Amino acid sequence: MAGGSTEGAAFEYTPTWIVALVCTIIVAISLFVERFLHYAGKYFIKKNQASLYQALQKIKEELMLLGFISLLLTVLQDSISKICIPKGVMHHWLPCNPDKAVKSESHLADSSFFLPGARRLLAAAASEGVGYCEAKGKAPLLSLKALHDLHIFIFVLAVSHFVFSALTILFGGLKIQQWRHWEEAIQKKEYDPEEAVQEKLTRVKDDAFIKAHFSGASKIALFSWTKSFFKQFYGSVSKSDYTTLRLGFIMNHCKGNPKFNFYNYMTRAFERDFKKVVGISWYLWLFVILFLLVNVTGWHAYFWISFIPLLILLAVGTKLEHIISQLAQEVAQKHIAVAGDVVVKPSDDLFWFRKPRLVLLLIHVLLFQNAFEIAIFFWMLVMYGFNSCIMGSIGFVIPRLIIGVIVQLLCSYSTLPIYAIVAQMGSSFNSAIFEDRIQVGLVGWAQKAKKNNKKGSVSNHKESPLHKKVEMTEIQVQEPPKDKGKSPEIEPAT
Repeated sequence: MAGGSTEGAAFEYTPTWIVALVCTIIVAISLFVERFLHYAGKYFIKKNQASLYQALQKIKEELMLLGFISLLLTVLQDSISKICIPKGVMHHWLPCNPDKAVKSESHLADSSFFLPGARRLLAAAASEGVGYCEAKGKAPLLSLKALHDLHIFIFVLAVSHFVFSALTILFGGLKIQQWRHWEEAIQKKEYDPEEAVQEKLTRVKDDAFIKAHFSGASKIALFSWTKSFFKQFYGSVSKSDYTTLRLGFIMNHCKGNPKFNFYNYMTRAFERDFKKVVGISWYLWLFVILFLLVNVTGWHAYFWISFIPLLILLAVGTKLEHIISQLAQEVAQKHIAVAGDVVVKPSDDLFWFRKPRLVLLLIHVLLFQNAFEIAIFFWMLVMYGFNSCIMGSIGFVIPRLIIGVIVQLLCSYSTLPIYAIVAQMGSSFNSAIFEDRIQVGLVGWAQKAKKNNKKGSVSNHKESPLHKKVEMTEIQVQEPPKDKGKSPEIEPAT
């Protein structure tokens, strides 16, 4: 190794200018990414986008976890490669058929895109671990080459999940922005729901919202579910849907503020959900381990796994559409005519297990699984080549890619937008109903009151103000009608 070829030279025989150059490039790239994230955070703070700032912090946490995993793999690779196990264990649960190993390796040298020189170096280094275990008549638990491939896969998976989740949220946000002019049109009318109730009488069956969701065959449960299934593929949210759901939210949660900007509230809640979607939770890592486990030759596991996010997406989209139909059904079955406009009643009973947040969890899972499918395809393509045995036959690969694209597009342009508005149809409202600055003030007030309560609890426990029940309904959010630049004011109800 001391006087060997340049490709296999050890650190002590590598020219110092090469070491310095490589370190400079790595440090420069790292500093660029760090500064970019830093200034992005400052920009979000300046624009009062606390939710996006928190999402950015979540991304930093994931990068830190990824770096720690990378560090562990690097430091422990020699020790892992020298863990020896019986050779018979290595003949079961293989991703590739051993009979095709020679053909696969010869093809790998020609078709792999990823650093073929580094592969030869890793193969040479791995021989040391193999030789160590061969001397004992055993096989290494995981070779250096396999560790290197696993290292690359984890990095590709994390990057793919972040990129595809961000793109999904971005495209979904662009779709939601198209609803802004509906909100602006309503605000310009200076609409007062209570005045509307007194001034006009609406026949329920003639209302555009009711006719769209509860008329004709839609009154039959089977046809209603079928219509909800197909509606998610086109025009998932119409103007009548937005207007009616908006009015239902205002009349149930902030009746005292008819000029409440529902669009701003909905987008703030949507941004808060974004920080949950971009993260890789512990249960998602369990999915990764399970998927790697079942990647056995002949099973075509990744082909069947690709249907999981598609099925979840279709189920979630159908459920969200059906919730709107249920809201229309409830009004149509109880009333023939109503004073004013049709008002729906939000309720947790409309959601699975009475948990609206369960929908977000399912969206998180399906986005991660779809990112996993796309990430593992590109990882196999770059590391092993398109015709490698681990990639599988083209008849199973192409459908996986098509399903991945369908899930990505459908989730971006249909499922996420309808989730953004239907998620507000629960029994309670999101904390995003208050702007970020107001939330900070409320949290500070609560913490200060709690601290004062602890100080006075010993001497005057019974007279502590925190023992008086404070309802959220006692807080009114009032927006100035003209000064749009100012934040809403909070006044206690008298």
